[in-house]
Formats: sequence, structure tokens, C-alpha cells
Amino acid sequence: MATLTIRNIDDELKARLRIEAAQNGRSMEEEVRDILRRTLGKRSGAGGLGSRLHQRFAALSDPGLDLPLRVEQPRSAELPE
Repeated sequence: MATLTIRNIDDELKARLRIEAAQNGRSMEEEVRDILRRTLGKRSGAGGLGSRLHQRFAALSDPGLDLPLRVEQPRSAELPE
């Protein structure tokens, strides 16, 4: 197993980590390992950005929403000079 040293941690962040670890009954080192596992583990095999966006917002879709058909071709905007 590898060892990781992190320097210059903000005092407030370290205090929050200590509190979180105590609430979960773990050492600060184990808490950091768990945070890294959970955070980085979610991303593996998650697909690209489009797939992740779809997963995140799929539950918000409204099956009763009627979208108008696109019959006109896209055109450039006419801007005043």
C-alpha cells in the first residue's frame, strides 16, 4: 500500500475532518481513506459527461411534457448594427 502525505491543510478543514471522524467512530486517517474511496469510487465506470448528466437528472423528467416538433431549420441570429 502507498503512503500519502498532505501538507498545508487549513486548520478549519482539519477540525471538521476530526469531528467527522469522531462521529463515525474512525481515526482521521481512516476517515480520509473512506472519503477518497467514496468520492473516487463513484466515478469509475460512470461513463462520459453526457451519461453522468443523464443519470443525475433522469428522475426529473416529466413523461407528460409535450415538446413541439422542430420543423424549421436553424438560422443565424439577426443582430442590429
